[in-house]
Amino acid sequence: MAWDRNDIAARAARELRDGYYVNLGIGIPTLVANNIPDGMTVTLQSENGMLGIGPFPYDDEVDPDLINAGKQTISVLPSSSFFSSSDSFAMIRGGHIDLTILGAMEVSEDGDLANWMIPGKVVKGMGGAMDLVAGVRRVVVTMDHVSKNGEAKVRRACSLPLTGKGVVDMVITDLCVLERPAKGEPFRLIELAPGITTDELLAKTEARIVVDG
Repeated sequence: MAWDRNDIAARAARELRDGYYVNLGIGIPTLVANNIPDGMTVTLQSENGMLGIGPFPYDDEVDPDLINAGKQTISVLPSSSFFSSSDSFAMIRGGHIDLTILGAMEVSEDGDLANWMIPGKVVKGMGGAMDLVAGVRRVVVTMDHVSKNGEAKVRRACSLPLTGKGVVDMVITDLCVLERPAKGEPFRLIELAPGITTDELLAKTEARIVVDG
């Protein structure tokens, strides 16, 4: 049985460490905020100028002026701080963010990431993903293993415009967890979702990956 979106986010939350400063992308990554382990202190950062993002508010607590980079309404914490977007990107580009968890449309076997546009479709802009993959210490991708039309999203090479080359350290999908031990090394299968077999995974994966045993 494949993982659902919350299962993927919960698995991604296991990559958090106490004291981390973390940036969460749009989509599945936003669910990671609801899965931070009890007793762990993690500070969430947003590109639009906020450090210390609280949980999603209840309907009667929504403040339209409090949003994350994905324009979702959020809440504040006693420790929250606000600043300009330029200061936010200075944190990212300066290497002060420990981990970013991003969505993706494609990831290549070399760790290339494509997550910002599909040619021919109107997009608002590339957002902060290119800065994140260049400046953050560790990059984790969460996504479905195949597209809606059944095509592999973990590919030999990305067919879509790249966000960054060789930047992805870990991929968590509804079928498995893949990790690169170091930059330049191939992805290794380190975990399967419950009920998923290695043969099923490989049939839905275009990229070459290392499977121990």
